[in-house]
Parts: sequence; structure tokens; C-alpha cells
Amino acid sequence: MDLLLLGGTRFFGRFLAESALARGHRVTLFHRGQTGAGLLPGAERILGDRDGGLGALAGRRWDAVVDFCGYVPRVVGDSCARLREAAGRYVFISSISVYAEPTPSRSREDAPRAVLADPSTEVIDGATYGGLKAACEDVVLGAFRDRATIVRPGLIVGPNDPTDRFPYWPRRIARGGEVLAPGDPAQPVQFIDARDLAAFTLQLAERDVAGTFHATGPDAPLSMGACLEGIRDAVGSDARFTWADEKFLIDRGVEPWTGLPLWIPVTEGGIQDLDIAAARETGLRFRPLAETARDTLAWDLARADESRAASPVLKTEREAELLAEWAAR
Repeated sequence: MDLLLLGGTRFFGRFLAESALARGHRVTLFHRGQTGAGLLPGAERILGDRDGGLGALAGRRWDAVVDFCGYVPRVVGDSCARLREAAGRYVFISSISVYAEPTPSRSREDAPRAVLADPSTEVIDGATYGGLKAACEDVVLGAFRDRATIVRPGLIVGPNDPTDRFPYWPRRIARGGEVLAPGDPAQPVQFIDARDLAAFTLQLAERDVAGTFHATGPDAPLSMGACLEGIRDAVGSDARFTWADEKFLIDRGVEPWTGLPLWIPVTEGGIQDLDIAAARETGLRFRPLAETARDTLAWDLARADESRAASPVLKTEREAELLAEWAAR
């Protein structure tokens, strides 16, 4: 299969390209060349900016395209117009953030989506991200129709994760001692290892599968408490968890999702408890949490310290202050 990948090679794109090459596909990477220059020697590279720079793709054909860096409908529309006659299937990597808030637990792929207050906006922030992704989906579906596939991942985790939204937990738990844990330990959590997402995405392209899919996991329901305990077991730590309620944390400026990853306010919890039956029935499979935790920790410990410097996660000193304040309340 001739496969065109729109996006960089920093995280998910790297695993997707590696998987495709390992399965014998001919891979073309179209990206700006800002990361991964020495990676993936078996792939063809076309450097360019998809916002106005798609001319380099002219005269080529691919069996499938995977677009994992589409955030603005105008830009995605340009890609669709260029590739509609040059590609068989267009797989668009969207997000579970497309849903209108609050998202009910066990929502399926036909749940109501977010709508932009200003359809012309190209500002990407917390208020617009979901609506922009939903609008991008519509552009892809309008252009490719039954040749379109929409994948809505949850939080993407694993080695090479530049966001620190999951690496925080294996790193902190491995250090041991008293660990500040957020909210209700029974609250559901969902996420997907980037390698499992890559395998599923590639499978959809190989099998020419149409449809819309929640790509998040794990296979069985998982609570925040069980997740943190599973990470502790995986990394062999003596960590003990002190659970502080969400009001205490929010009142003290701890940011859900970024300050203490995986945690979101209970009023928004449905987005971490979506129905994944369609994806499972289509072939989505999950590696064990322990494997993701150990691999992520090994990568995290090997990377340069300065790459974590700008991370928004809770710092050690602040965690100690909050634990003391919680104990003294």
C-alpha cells in the first residue's frame, strides 16, 4: 500500500510510520521537517507546509492518507481538495473533544458535537478546539464521503509523549513516598497507547474501512484509583496515595488534566467514559497498562531534564505543600 502521512514524526506519527514500514508499506511523510530528521530512513519525505504549500504533492497518487495534524477546517479543506482525486481513503485523526459539553457517560459516536460560536475562527484554544475538530470532520466527510474514516482518540500516551500528561504519573509514582492523588479514586479514566492507536489506524487504512470510531481504552473500565495502583505495581514502587477532593485542589489553583494529569472535574467525567464497542469490534486492541507505564518511565528517565522544564504538571515542592495542607485541614 502507498500511504501518505500528513504530520510530524515526534510522537504518534513516528509510531504510525514505523508500523507501516514494518508491514511493508511504502510511506510518504509530508511535514515541515521540524522534528525527526534522522528517523525513519525507509520513508520518503516531502517537506512543506500544508497551509499553502501542498503543491509538492501534485502528480502523485496514494492508496490512503492519514491526516493527524488537521486543526483548522480551511487548511483541512485545502488538503482534501488536493487529494480527493489522488488518494483512495482519507483517515482523519480527530479527538473525543468534538463532543458538546457535558458529554454523558457511555456516549457513542453519534453523540451531539460541539459547534463553534464563530465558524470563521482559526484560533485554537480550549474553547474552540473541539468545535474546530468537529468542523474538520465535516470537511473530510463532505469531500471523501464513503472514502472517509474518522478516528477520535482519547488521551494519547506512551513513550515519546511531549505533553507530560501521562509521563508524570510513572515518574512520580516511581519516586515513591506519599503521592497526592486527585478527586475520586472511583472516577473512570480512558486513554490509549500511541502504539495501539497506530496499529488500529493502519488497520483501518489497510482494510479500507469507513466509519467513525472512538479510539480510547483500556479494554475494560478503569478507575483513577486502579490506574494509579496499576502503575505503582508496574514500576515496583512503595508509593502510597493520599486522595484530596477536587474542590480543595481547584481552590488552590491545581489545574485538572494539566496540573495533575488524567483528572478532570466530576461534572465533565463522561468524556473519560465513552463507549468503545465500535472500535473494539473493528479490531482495536490494547496492550497492558503495565507495559505502557514501564515503557513510558524508561523513555522519561532517558530524556534530557530540560525537556521537562516547561511542563505544567505539579512540581515536587508544591505537591509537598498541598499534602501538608490537606493533612492539617
